[in-house]
Amino acid sequence: MHKTQQRADKDNVAALFESENVAVIGSIKESWFGGYVVISQLKKFGYKGDIYPVNPAGGEVLGIKAYKTLADIPATVDLAMIMTSYKAFPKIIEECSEKGIKAGIIISDGFAERAEKGSKLQQKIVKIAKKTGMRLIGPNTIGLVNTANGLVSNPYVLEYDKIYKGSIGIFGQTGLVGPQALPLEDTGYGISKICDVGNKCDVDENDILEYLGDDTDTDVIIMHIEDIKNGRLFIETAGKIVAKKPVLILKPGKTKESAKALASHTGSLAGEDRIYDAAMKQAGVIRVNSHVELMEYAKIFSHNPVLPLKNRVAIVTFTGGFGVMGIDAAVEAGLTLADLSAESRKKLSDIHPTLANNPTDLGPAMPVTADFGLLYRQVLDIIANDPNVDCMAIVTYVGMGLGSADIFTDFREKTTKPIAIWLYSQKPKKMFDFARELDISGVPVFSKWEHALGALGAMYKYSLIKEKFAGIRHKGSP
Repeated sequence: MHKTQQRADKDNVAALFESENVAVIGSIKESWFGGYVVISQLKKFGYKGDIYPVNPAGGEVLGIKAYKTLADIPATVDLAMIMTSYKAFPKIIEECSEKGIKAGIIISDGFAERAEKGSKLQQKIVKIAKKTGMRLIGPNTIGLVNTANGLVSNPYVLEYDKIYKGSIGIFGQTGLVGPQALPLEDTGYGISKICDVGNKCDVDENDILEYLGDDTDTDVIIMHIEDIKNGRLFIETAGKIVAKKPVLILKPGKTKESAKALASHTGSLAGEDRIYDAAMKQAGVIRVNSHVELMEYAKIFSHNPVLPLKNRVAIVTFTGGFGVMGIDAAVEAGLTLADLSAESRKKLSDIHPTLANNPTDLGPAMPVTADFGLLYRQVLDIIANDPNVDCMAIVTYVGMGLGSADIFTDFREKTTKPIAIWLYSQKPKKMFDFARELDISGVPVFSKWEHALGALGAMYKYSLIKEKFAGIRHKGSP
């Protein structure tokens, strides 16, 4: 491909996320799904560009003039969001090309996931788009989110009003990564970009991986991949990106049965899992085992700006039982127990004799201290400042003497070492509110104790990957 064409293709991929205006093509009648919903949510989430509804009936929607055709719009258009019958698409894509639209999101289904006839139609619209270099995402997609400009193309009603801006970039071949499937406001999960590519008729994982790799708002990339179109290009692209930011991947389809289901979902041809596994290792990406791991492990990178120098973990717990379980989880995650320095052991023993160990169990000291909050802060500070500790995993009971998150938000400001927290409580709502406050404040909380240790292990694993692919030793914790 000629360099000028490559540049144009990249610019048009960027237009998907960074468009200064958007045409919403399809029904604009009030409903729970469709063009009306997209327009209302663009307004709700503060989209900064112009919105042009397009429907043969014309009229007005939510105070915005609707145009009967794309040609009637008295301005250039960067992006088209299309929600019409699949039969109308060849004509619509022709009109988009004539209008000079750079990129399109095909939300409608009825294409490659619907047997040979749909696959041929999908190929036809891609061929039309390629004549002018228009890039297409979909079909069968919920589209994109860009928290920098308020772009939310989701066609389903979102029952919340805020998506937190953060540094996690998400790619998926499933609506499971979309804001209609994730409690983004209640969890305080910090997003930079989201992209669901659906059937991948044109734009694929390599295009989005390259875009997110260059995106200054994105510090960690997570991907739900059902198949990879160009394995060699993926390995090459990912290898460049992991030198500067981590890439985490969930790849379902490990069994023959699930691989068959993928074909009916997005028309994907899954291939042998061992081949994908080898490709991911060669590319330097980190493979995870579940959707929950994918979403949660991203937080360890977005909330901890400095990688661990080594894999020595300190475990702080309210009970010895969780300490033992934490050791098992740490070893499985590739971590080793830190051997606390003599100075740290002396300081901890002076507070209470039972504290001078790793795992450090706060339980015995709790009933005999006049100020548990002060004790907790002292213990965390001593361990964080130990030169033999690279990262910390903390189990915390929410309730009784610990009803405020201040201990951990203050602690986050004092240390650059990676920390991961798991909570338990008699009151789930109190625990959830506590976790949300911490996550919004940049302190990562995990749904399972094993995930907290697993995330720290992933962070250390990435430190080795970065060293290998960047060719230089990273700057770890002091």
